[in-house]
Amino acid sequence: MRLAFLIVAALALAGCASAPTPVAAPERTVILIGIDGFRADYLDRGLTPILQAWADGGARAEAMRPAFPTVTFPNHYTLVTGLKPGSHGVVGNTMTDPTLPGRTFTLGNRAEATDAVWWSDAEPIWVTAKRQGVRVATMFWPGSESPIRGVRPDYWLPFEQSVPSVARVNILLGWLSLPDAERPRFATLYFDVVDTAGHRGGPDSEQLANALREVDAALAKLDAGLKARNIEADIVVVSDHGMAQMSPDRVILLDDIAPREALEVTVSGPYAALATIGPDAETAEQKLLAPHPHMSCKRKADLPASYDYGRHRRIPPIVCQAQEGWAIATRDKLNPAYLTGGAHGFDPDLASMAALFLATGPSFRPSARLPVIDNVDVYPLLARLLGVQPEANQGDPEATAAALH
Repeated sequence: MRLAFLIVAALALAGCASAPTPVAAPERTVILIGIDGFRADYLDRGLTPILQAWADGGARAEAMRPAFPTVTFPNHYTLVTGLKPGSHGVVGNTMTDPTLPGRTFTLGNRAEATDAVWWSDAEPIWVTAKRQGVRVATMFWPGSESPIRGVRPDYWLPFEQSVPSVARVNILLGWLSLPDAERPRFATLYFDVVDTAGHRGGPDSEQLANALREVDAALAKLDAGLKARNIEADIVVVSDHGMAQMSPDRVILLDDIAPREALEVTVSGPYAALATIGPDAETAEQKLLAPHPHMSCKRKADLPASYDYGRHRRIPPIVCQAQEGWAIATRDKLNPAYLTGGAHGFDPDLASMAALFLATGPSFRPSARLPVIDNVDVYPLLARLLGVQPEANQGDPEATAAALH
């Protein structure tokens, strides 16, 4: 699979090396760009001139509120389904399902992460668009490797983190250079380097700054490539969540609160999802649900209604949220990544978790400014730009209407 990927990538890059022949796109192209971990205020650091130019010439929201939990896979799927994780079923980067005994979805288990059974509680926009006659391409968007409800994108590649940001753009430009009858009209593009740098160095590190520069340089390549091909595109740029600084001095150990053998922990970090088990289960639950200085634990049915998170079968019985900058762990699963650098997974209303939304293209008014929107609102916008009938969703079409002509 890796060899096949590299061959395809090399061909795409070779196809983009020569000067493209300008083409007239039969219909407007819509491109959705996801920059993992791009906190809303990163745009104001002066390190991303192309993104700034797109925002100045188009629309920008003050911020975009992510869904709970503020982690990658749940929020990327919310952006393309218009449903919160408690409805679309991708409830975490790690999850189990009582209907799938013995199986665990994790980012590191490719066989599970690409199995459509985890994704098919909802239908992403590329599936809906393809069903309605729109040719689609996905460049590494989470979930796009799976045949969701039996449908794959017309063009897609298995995720390979080592592919540089500019190479991802070149591959997309290769697809957009195809003849009219084959060219995608909806495409997604995904970058992970900003999130990776934020985790390793923190949100204020030089490593993070370099990642911002890398992505912006890749987007400059996209901007130039679209103009060279005479492709008129509506571009929507989003992120899934922000990033907060962590510290080895801010760790909450669950096994200081309840016996370790009574805790079945599925997720730990800025938030935790777990069950209590065994003869001490009831006592352990009572101890967890009691007040704590830097953490609040609730039964999933008692989570805030705005989260829309408590009802899905994949969510463990108890969910704990750490205070900003704190990590929840057990001694046997103390992740060093949460002790230094940055992390996300905190309350969606925190400024440090705020995500990016900007858009540019002929459908958008110049210098349009929006208040804070919710990330479920991106889906109805995409459906409107594509002219497709959306699936049932939780987004508000009016939230972005003021940005449009």
